[in-house]
Amino acid sequence: MASKKGSKEVIKLENKETGFFYTTTKNTKSENTKGKLKFRKYDPKVRKHVVFTEAKMPH
Repeated sequence: MASKKGSKEVIKLENKETGFFYTTTKNTKSENTKGKLKFRKYDPKVRKHVVFTEAKMPH
């Protein structure tokens, strides 16, 4: 049985300063995730936690 399409979207979280990125999923039906997501995650290039923002995924 196949699941419904369109409830989850793969997004890229990128640090603009270093170019390092994470990929994760986003619930598109939730009202809590309407804008661009921002997370504070670890960046190994600068070896500390910094803000990662949602960026375009290349297709």
